[in-house]
Amino acid sequence: MARALELAQSPGVPLGPNPRVGTVLLAADGTTLSEGFHRGAGTPHAEVDALTRAGDRARGATAVVTLEPCNHTGRTGPCARALVDAGVSRVVFAQPDLNPVAQGGAETLRRAGVDVEGGLLVDEARAVNRAWAFAHVHRRPLVTWKLAATLDGRSAAADGSSRWVSSPAARRDAHRLRGLCDAILVGTGTVLVDDPQLTVRDDDDVNLPRERQRLRVVMGRRAVPPGKRVRDDAAETVLLPTRDPHEALAELFARDRQHVLLEGGPTLAAAFLRAGLVDEVVAYLAPMLLGAGAAAVGDLGIGTIADALHLAVLDVTTLVTGPVSGPDPNVRLTMTPRRD
Repeated sequence: MARALELAQSPGVPLGPNPRVGTVLLAADGTTLSEGFHRGAGTPHAEVDALTRAGDRARGATAVVTLEPCNHTGRTGPCARALVDAGVSRVVFAQPDLNPVAQGGAETLRRAGVDVEGGLLVDEARAVNRAWAFAHVHRRPLVTWKLAATLDGRSAAADGSSRWVSSPAARRDAHRLRGLCDAILVGTGTVLVDDPQLTVRDDDDVNLPRERQRLRVVMGRRAVPPGKRVRDDAAETVLLPTRDPHEALAELFARDRQHVLLEGGPTLAAAFLRAGLVDEVVAYLAPMLLGAGAAAVGDLGIGTIADALHLAVLDVTTLVTGPVSGPDPNVRLTMTPRRD
């Protein structure tokens, strides 16, 4: 199974909307007959990829799969049926399929006389498809809120200037973070004031090709003028005429988006936090003080320390740019809101 998980994470495999899956076919003596992995929507699933490579040798084999074989016909056929037709005698999978349209493959295999075992390295398999699993369980995308702030919690100075609160290393890391999501969400206020392009750029600050960009999403009721950079052709953009975070996420889930990066200003961040719709926080903290200026987050309706929103810290990393004499390092904190 460890090898199947490696295959699922092969370089170049997209993070969504389909889950990343790997398969290893084993002979009766435990030797590997073939390997396969899913390369994205519309391509053969991992099981079929491995079966095709094995040919007739698949009869009587054991299939080790990171996800329960699918049980539906979409752009490709059901993998459970393909395994039965190939004569596979045993299937071991890690994570059950959470997609209600696709699940049921294990039962189909059992009814066909195939020995089936599930749950092997299930936690590791869930980690491979974290956003996909979250979206299918909660019926909405996973939301990561990204912010950059000074030590006193300011995202901009009193005159409105904000370039640059974060260091070059932090900005490069933020583009890495954008690349891990499939939608970047801001409010109309951010677009009107800051005019961000909301693209994923490489280490040389050059936009990646359009096909590698993420969906740009602007929510709010104010009009976005044609000249704003989110309306250029560098990436696809969707305008959501709502101020309701629940409505926005429902629309993105319907568009098969599973991981949203929230990059809006303090008002939008506060709206998502008040609604309980922030699942992860990635904060870039700069070693500077402003004493006044825009706060990183707006009013959360908290009037006493006893009601403070507490965060569990998962990771603390210092991001250094060049030599010691270069820009001051930023600290990246990765956290999750405590729900208890």
